[in-house]
Amino acid sequence: MSLQWQISAAELFEFVRPAAWALSAIISACVLASARRHRFKSHWVAAWTLGTLFFPLIILPLYLIVSVRAERRERAQAAAPAARQPGTKAPSLSSTALRRTLPALYLLLVLSLIALFFYRDYRSLDAHLWRANNAKLRGPHEKVIAEYRAALRLEDDPHTHKLLAIELAAAGHSEEALAEFRAAERGGEPDAQIPYLMGLRLESLGRRSEAAREYQRFLNGPLCTQALPDVNCATARARAQATSQEGSD
Repeated sequence: MSLQWQISAAELFEFVRPAAWALSAIISACVLASARRHRFKSHWVAAWTLGTLFFPLIILPLYLIVSVRAERRERAQAAAPAARQPGTKAPSLSSTALRRTLPALYLLLVLSLIALFFYRDYRSLDAHLWRANNAKLRGPHEKVIAEYRAALRLEDDPHTHKLLAIELAAAGHSEEALAEFRAAERGGEPDAQIPYLMGLRLESLGRRSEAAREYQRFLNGPLCTQALPDVNCATARARAQATSQEGSD
């Protein structure tokens, strides 16, 4: 139960991230509109706008304080007769339209950039491997296989070939698993257990003589010739003898 909750929380975080950035963009656009309405200087408008985009929890409270003070000052100036200037012209229609459309254009641009970033991030190599690892904890194998295949389309990595082969073997796709194990070995994957895993797949396909050769190759490898042999060495030796006897019979 706790494992499922951890996986759900990890996946939920992936959905929350773009939503949080979209919310920051909306807040930033509102701050842009507000700062222009208060007629702040251009550099302050840019600072408040970008600040609330990247650090909304820090900058937004500060801006609200400044905005409230600016609002009070404007009301005081509007109420004081001496502050009224008879020669002041009303804002033109074009400037009013620009003030209203600029925040909307800014919001559209930022949301587009955010969507592009997360689209590329979702299809990146690291994202596919991350989703494969998450799916591996709960299954099904087909989801893991699909993510590893997508990762291999982006980068032909021997270790990913080996991971894909293991998942294919677990799903019962022995022929495809063998092809991926061989691709991993051709690419230079250093895992010395690959011959043993290939032997298991070959044996499941009834190709016992080939399986015996792979078991023997595993037994001659570093995992079985070291001082403390791997736990699979005894199994490989027994299987190699059994398959050899069946082949001779």
